[in-house]
Amino acid sequence: MRAALLLAFLLPGCATWRDLTPQQSTATDVEAVMGKPVEIRQVSAESWLYYPKQPFGRKMFVARVAPDGKLIAVEQRLSEDYIAKVIPNQTTKEDVHDLFGPPYEFLTFPRLERETWSWYMKRFGVLPVTLNVQMSADGVVREIYVLDDYNKGSRKR
Repeated sequence: MRAALLLAFLLPGCATWRDLTPQQSTATDVEAVMGKPVEIRQVSAESWLYYPKQPFGRKMFVARVAPDGKLIAVEQRLSEDYIAKVIPNQTTKEDVHDLFGPPYEFLTFPRLERETWSWYMKRFGVLPVTLNVQMSADGVVREIYVLDDYNKGSRKR
């Protein structure tokens, strides 16, 4: 009984990003609901606040805030729509960072003169995968790999 009463008391105060309203909520409201962002980047005139839910949440939320301090949108960036914006031999490292935020992991391959950034995500919202974006030394995306994680670590020995 006590647990149910405590739960009923606590639940109404649990705000989420879905409680934020574009053009009404402010950057202060965003931080009150979502916490301190791991990174803030200026993209054009907007401030983008990055909230990773890595590795197990497999999401990267970006709260876009207008110059007047009002929320434009909260977007889950690890999705097919955003991956489609990455164009090999054209998109830069900065563009990738803007789109997906700081990588969960990064590897360098000195002999290949490549760097790979990785994020965990769910493809089509359900399939566990790893997004890998490989860039050359000049900071240009060369390859994009989305690798299945479904059976990762489940091999019999």
